[in-house]
Amino acid sequence: MAKQQPLQFSLDRGSPVPLYFQLSQQLEAAIERGELAPGSLLGNEIELAGRLGLSRPTVRQAIQSLVDKGLLVRRRGVGTQVVHSQVKRPLELSSLYDDLESAGQQPATRVLRHAVEPAPAPVAAALGIAEGADVLRLERLRLAHGEPVAHLRNHLPLGLLDLDAETLGRTGLYRLLRQAGITLHSARQTIGARAATAEEGELLAEPEGAPLLTMERTTFDDTGRAVEFGSHLYRASRYAFDFQLLARS
Repeated sequence: MAKQQPLQFSLDRGSPVPLYFQLSQQLEAAIERGELAPGSLLGNEIELAGRLGLSRPTVRQAIQSLVDKGLLVRRRGVGTQVVHSQVKRPLELSSLYDDLESAGQQPATRVLRHAVEPAPAPVAAALGIAEGADVLRLERLRLAHGEPVAHLRNHLPLGLLDLDAETLGRTGLYRLLRQAGITLHSARQTIGARAATAEEGELLAEPEGAPLLTMERTTFDDTGRAVEFGSHLYRASRYAFDFQLLARS
């Protein structure tokens, strides 16, 4: 049974920042740091309001903002429960599996497809090969804490990597490429967004029309050869890209 967690937050009643927002921000930070683990109970709104000396509408508004983000869920007869933290991935040449693992998100992989197929035009152009040439097509569902986070579709030049579905299900693709002696040097990447189709929503545990992040990436080794083309879908409720921007000099 999930354990109810003690709450110790510092709220500044003299601040112009609304109390509900202060509470929601501190709750979200506790979830991100792992202090409130998935499955933790926060109690109901009346109990929370009493503990924190806040009005029930203030607590309800704070909780609702985190429910809307997918971090909390209300369960009848149980109370308010932590679901998960959002995956915030740095925008660098790294594997989603490795990023989830380093963040303590308990990554797992379900291999949906592992087959040799003719390369369609966009894949052939990305990999610099002839249209219709054989490529290895991989499709995987990446999970964190047992919940789907992303649908990953990758195409690799044939003969680049000796790979079976069982091995692919145990770790990330980039780790396997590096273990095969391939030095990943750079990538060209495009990020976008669109609504989920019914099929995509079912796969990613989202309703049809839910927002999805899209990412296309062509990765090159240290000789300039294209070694993989990825076309990925991410749940916007569970995933974000993290940017660091520098001012122009």
